[in-house]
Amino acid sequence: MRLLLDTHAFLWWVDDSDKLSTPARAAIADADSEVFFSTASAWEMAVKVNIGKLELAQDLKRFLPDQLQRNAIQVLPVGLPHAMHVRDLPLHHRDPFDRMLVSQAQLESLTLVTADPFIAKYKVPTLW
Repeated sequence: MRLLLDTHAFLWWVDDSDKLSTPARAAIADADSEVFFSTASAWEMAVKVNIGKLELAQDLKRFLPDQLQRNAIQVLPVGLPHAMHVRDLPLHHRDPFDRMLVSQAQLESLTLVTADPFIAKYKVPTLW
């Protein structure tokens, strides 16, 4: 399975949080899964750290690369096609970061791992 982790799913995975659903945890842990993390989520985390809505045990510049490597998670860059595709999405969700993840999941044929119920309104496979 090819998975794109929503920001909260990534954080709950690396924190081994019980907030992450059992099916999501199993899919991420499956050796046959390809797991991706969007640079849009890195941007979201940077914004939230900056405004005090996200606290991490270490500096984001060290935390993120370290956790991506430790967990064998691939970085999915935001490309021009991803950005342009956002324009074609209905406004089910106003969060620009989540809309970008939907765009990337649609264009890259990824299953979006998310607890966000608004994302299910889009034509994108989700897992929770």
